[in-house]
Parts: sequence; C-alpha cells; structure tokens
Amino acid sequence: MSIEIRRRVASLTSHFISDLPPLLKRMYSSRGVLNDQDLDLSLDRLLPVSSLQGVDAAAILLSKHRERGRVLIVGDFDADGATSTALMVRALRSLGFAQVDFLVPNRFRYGYGLTPEIVRLAATRQPTLLVTVDNGVSSIEGVAAAHALGIPVLVTDHHLPGTTLPDAECMVNPNLRGATFASAALAGVGVTFYVVAALARLLEVKTFRAADLLDLVALGTVADVVPLDRNNRVLVEQGLRRIRVQRCVPGIRALLELGFRKIDQACAADLGFAVAPRLNAAGRLDDMSIGIECLLADDPKQALRLAGVLTQLNEERRDIEKRMQGEAINIAAGIRFSESGEESYGLCLFDAGWHQGIVGLVAGRIKDRLHRPVVAFARNADGSLRGSARSTSGVNIRDALERISVRYPGLVDKFGGHAMAAGLTLQESNLTVFRQAFSEEIAARSGPESLLGVIYSDGELSPHELSIDTARLLRAAGPWGQGFPEPIFDGEFSVVDARIVGEKHLKLRVRCASDGVVLDAIAFGYLGGGMENSLIRAGKTVRLAYRLEVNEYLGQERIQLNCQHVQLA
Repeated sequence: MSIEIRRRVASLTSHFISDLPPLLKRMYSSRGVLNDQDLDLSLDRLLPVSSLQGVDAAAILLSKHRERGRVLIVGDFDADGATSTALMVRALRSLGFAQVDFLVPNRFRYGYGLTPEIVRLAATRQPTLLVTVDNGVSSIEGVAAAHALGIPVLVTDHHLPGTTLPDAECMVNPNLRGATFASAALAGVGVTFYVVAALARLLEVKTFRAADLLDLVALGTVADVVPLDRNNRVLVEQGLRRIRVQRCVPGIRALLELGFRKIDQACAADLGFAVAPRLNAAGRLDDMSIGIECLLADDPKQALRLAGVLTQLNEERRDIEKRMQGEAINIAAGIRFSESGEESYGLCLFDAGWHQGIVGLVAGRIKDRLHRPVVAFARNADGSLRGSARSTSGVNIRDALERISVRYPGLVDKFGGHAMAAGLTLQESNLTVFRQAFSEEIAARSGPESLLGVIYSDGELSPHELSIDTARLLRAAGPWGQGFPEPIFDGEFSVVDARIVGEKHLKLRVRCASDGVVLDAIAFGYLGGGMENSLIRAGKTVRLAYRLEVNEYLGQERIQLNCQHVQLA
C-alpha cells in the first residue's frame, strides 16, 4: 500500500534573480534551493580542500613515499570502491610516484575491508604504505596486523565509525566524531578526491589537475546513492560536464556506449542505471579488479573489451537476481506476520542457495516492495551467514545493528555501514534469535505509518507542460539523486490501451482529461513490483505518479510517462 504526499513549495521563489521557468522554481524551492547562489554548481563552490580534517596530514604521509616507496591501494568491491581505487592510482601515477598498485579483497574469500588476511596478502608485494579507500574505519585488527609487519596505514573512508577506531598513522573520514567538515555525505570517492587534491597542492605538479578526475568522482558518488547535498551536487555536475565533452576515462565512455546512452547528454541517471550496475557486477559475481582495470585503461579498445566483460557479468547478475527475488518474495510472505497476526517491522530473509553478491540487491527490492528494513543473508564458505541490510527513511540501520550487538553480546560477529545500508555476519545458529531481535529493534524505531510506501509528488503538470521541451528542461536541471530527488508528478488519465511487454512491464496509452491528448506511459517491473491490478484496462481511469521523460524509438522522440505508481482512480 502506498500514499501520495505532495511536496511543500517554499514561498521564497522570488529570491531567484535568474529568469528560471516557474516550473523549475517550484521544483528547486521544494528541495531547499531558494536562490541563485544555491543553484551555482561551479567548481569554485566546492567546500575548501583543507576544510576536510586529515587531508593535509594524509598528503604529507603520501609524499614521503613518492620517490622510493611502494604504495598499495586497498579498495572495496563496489562501484564507489572501484572509482576510489582508480582515482587514487591514476592520481599517484600522474604525480610521479615511483610504484603504485592496488588490491581489492575478493568478497567471497576475504570479506570486506582491510582484514588481517588481506594484510598478509598485501605484504607479499612489500608495500611501504597501505592506503585504504572506501573502507578502513572499522579495520582495527587489519591495521594492527599491518603495524606488526612494519607497514604504515593511511585510512580514507566515509562509513560511520564504531566506538573504537583503528590506530592508523592518518585517517580521513568526514563522519569521524568531532569532524567539522560541512558535507558528511561525501562518498568514498569524494574523500579520495579531497586527499588527492591536497596532495596535488602540496607537490605543486603543474601538469596535474585533480579536477580532471571528477568523472570518476561523479560515477562513484551517484553509484553509492549518497545524499546529493550541494557539495556532492557540485562534484557530480562537474564530473558530468567533463563526461559530456568526452574528457573522461575511456572506461566510462565504453560503459555508457554499451548501455546505449548518449555521452553528450549524459546525466546522473545514466551513471546510476547504465554504468554503475555493470561496474558493480564485477564485485558481485567475480572480481572487482576487472572493473578497476576498465577505469584505468587508457586504450579505448581495451576499455571497450573490459566493458564488454562487465556487461556480460551484469546480464548474469540480472538472471540470478530475478530468481532470488522470486524466492525472497515467498519467504517474506511466510514471515511477514507473527502467529498473533502482527506485522513485523523488520524482515530477515535467508536461503541456503542464495548468492553472496546479490543479497544486497534482493534486500533492496523487498524493502521497496514492503516498505520496511530488510536483511537478506547468504551462506559463507565457512558456514556463517553474511547479510546485507537495506533501510527505509527514518531508520538508521547501522545504529540498529549496533544496538542489537549491545543488547545481545556475541550474537553478531561484525557489522558496519551507513544509515540506509549495512553489512553483517553471524553464525547460522543465531539466525532465529537475530530475526526476533531485529524485528523488535526496528519496531522500536518505527510506527505503523512507516509500513506505508510514501510517494512524494511535485503536483500536476498542465497540458502545455506535458511536452518534450519540459522533459528536456527537467533532465538538464539536475543532477538529481538521493536527497535531491528527480521530479515526480501526479494526475488522472483515462486508459486507451494497456498491455504487458517484456513479461513484466505495463505499457499504457493514456488520454489527458483536460485536452484529450494521448500519451505513452510505462510502469517498469509492474508484475511482481506490488502495483498489480488486473482491472487496469482500456476505458478505466487511473491515477499515475510519473516521471516525465523522452523516449526515442526508431529515430523518433516521444513523450513518455515513466510510472512510479499506478492505481485505479
């Protein structure tokens, strides 16, 4: 069940000096953008590099290993980690570092972060400095293991810290306690960028500009679904501008091409839906080193070949996810209600045959379908369970896991993550207890209204606004994303035609009540997505919540309503 809430529009739209269309003033003001200064996404609006605590010390530490050192970057196995690794490697090599290499843990063998096992593997390469990107804030044992081998560690991360921090030589993380940086929402690649920018300023290498790596920053920031506050919007917009004029790494260009996206019109959604899934597929099913090599490739042919491998892995990922999602829906139906008939506010799902790399996606799908936090577990090779948690707005999932670990000592082996996404491991024998503890903890942080899916609408579009020009205007008005959502509109339409295409997508032709114009509409994932209603057919009146977009087919452009919710009026 979903409810619709229209966004409140601030009354300060008159503070815009620029001649913005009224529609854009409405969109921006409802998202907290109230004047031209808030709209300025030029590079000089970026928060000062030195304002991120630790970057200057990190730059000094790195510089000591420039001429004779061997710097080894330890990354994460998602798109944020891949872009962070590629950015750091490219930057250090361009800045004249003698020896730079990277290492990414295989998630199925080593798990996440700088573990003692990864340190032992890293030591075989005889590094003089280990640098973590997009991980490390919880790697207490790993840093200790590195020190035991005489290897210093620089930690760059953005994940929420625990009560104890690793004893690294230097740590850069905008979420550390006492941090004063004005954008705690930086992705891992954003933190890496700031470190690199500080290093470039220290070394004064005239042939190097950190801004030239903003294409990687844009990709990692969008892929990690961090909130797009103004600082992140600057990073993403500046990266997109470089991508559109092909001042980007060949790997991003190749991934956009295989995703059938126009590079000169690239937007945040193209990075999020065409590039990021292909990159993430490597870490989910194989080895993220493939994705990093794609982003490091300078030869367009090599980049295209590696992008092709990533695309094949992504197709395999889709097939596995489809099967697991169907199984997860059945499991959720069986545990959604207690014996007394009460709904569980948090769900724990497990199947012995599930793939470790896909459980996070499944948790996200079920969370979206049932509007509550979900943890999906897969079995490790050692018999323990590894879970990926996804949360809803208002429930900090990492804090919930921390509270459970305090209330039930020894129940959770380890955990970490963000407010909206986290990971954990526990013994399979503890699953039943954890499932109950998780449900109780989420219930304590939620209420009955939290089980309703909320769709925030920007209101109705007038007949003249339902146009290709409006769709292009909205696309160019981004970057849109987490915390700065792409506009969604609502309205009632009469159904001219309705059919299922591609096995699960609802294709509609609808007529506007006001002027009789017939428009195309589509609801992706309609079957199995929780929107099913067999009564939606020609002659019926439906209420749609939709994004306005341009659909190009056989060289012709037409307006299309991309439906986020469909119901009978």
